[in-house]
Amino acid sequence: MKVVVERTGGLVVLAESFGHSVFKDSFKRIFEDGEQSLGLSFNGTLEINCSKDIKIQGIIGPCTSLEKKGPSVADTVIGQGSTTAWKMCGLDKSTCLTVFFDISPGELSNPPGTSNPQLYLQFLSNYQNHEGQMRLRVTTVTRRWTDCAANSEELVEGFDQETAAVVMARLTSLKMEMEETFDATKWLDRSLIRLCSRFGDYRKDDPSSFTLNPCFSLFPQFVFNLRRSQFVQVFNNSPDETAYFRMLLNRENILNSAVMIQPSLISYSFNSLPAPALLDVASISADRILLLDSYFSLVIFHGMTIAQWRNMGYQNQPEHQAFAQLLQAPHDDAQMIIRDRFPVPRLVVCDQHGSQARFLLAKLNPSATYNSTHEVATGSDVIFTDDVSLQVFFEHLQRLAVQS
Repeated sequence: MKVVVERTGGLVVLAESFGHSVFKDSFKRIFEDGEQSLGLSFNGTLEINCSKDIKIQGIIGPCTSLEKKGPSVADTVIGQGSTTAWKMCGLDKSTCLTVFFDISPGELSNPPGTSNPQLYLQFLSNYQNHEGQMRLRVTTVTRRWTDCAANSEELVEGFDQETAAVVMARLTSLKMEMEETFDATKWLDRSLIRLCSRFGDYRKDDPSSFTLNPCFSLFPQFVFNLRRSQFVQVFNNSPDETAYFRMLLNRENILNSAVMIQPSLISYSFNSLPAPALLDVASISADRILLLDSYFSLVIFHGMTIAQWRNMGYQNQPEHQAFAQLLQAPHDDAQMIIRDRFPVPRLVVCDQHGSQARFLLAKLNPSATYNSTHEVATGSDVIFTDDVSLQVFFEHLQRLAVQS
């Protein structure tokens, strides 16, 4: 069914039952403002033209090949390949395709950029909007060829960490589906080690000297969370859930896809305004409320003290209006997220040490576990897992990246 939905431009919603709020609210969203509710367009085509030094390997996303051959078609195929044109039966403002390019093998004897220092990519998007009008958008991009060995600084400054993480996630998901013996975790680790060895600043065999350019500094964290995500760790999910998660990953924009890989966490407390918090178990505090956005679900997590005060009804007393506002703030922010998202995410409201707290704990960095040697802060929490923490992961990465 995944292939059918992706190639025909269909919509899909995963819920526990037809009576579940996720399905009902998503279904309602489609029709609440008539045919233009979701801003859908139809009957789209995408055609790509590029410089002779560049070849197109294929596309990952909700499209199907039109099998238009040409000199720009690469021998290696990734996703929907062996073509320079694709059909998109349904698309909207957040539809995002991943296009893979390659340097033409025939030009390697004469390095790319020798005859022309610029390379060109042109994208022709043709579609029919909800009013029946045809639209053609032409986007032409030019970049300068860069010699990696001589001028890596220019290459580093153009690195987009979030986009790179999303591309890695989509490529990993595709390989897991297409290659039976593919080990996703090992492949991600090797790719990250190669990147850090190539662009890191260090002395050979001295892990303590390792530093990464700020343009790369967040990428290891994205890979760490990708390794632990539902796209790679499929053991606890049904095949239907895995297919659904990957389908949305392959079609959503970079911002939404990055949230699927590395959820966002917002902290609410009496002492400060709502602020981003580290995606770490250390962010849990008895007098704090956390809002986790992992795209497919939103979790409002009440610390132990906050939950006790709420159960005692302090928010209903006139002298505790500040507490009532604190309780309401994450719900208001969650509703704003839900209003702008399709399919509608699942909303989970839970308390510290409650059974549904697992929805939050599963996404947090396990810096404090049941066998941690350091003392855990009062009111905080521990995660019962044998997974390594981000700090241990980065220490291993440093050691392997600097090996001679």
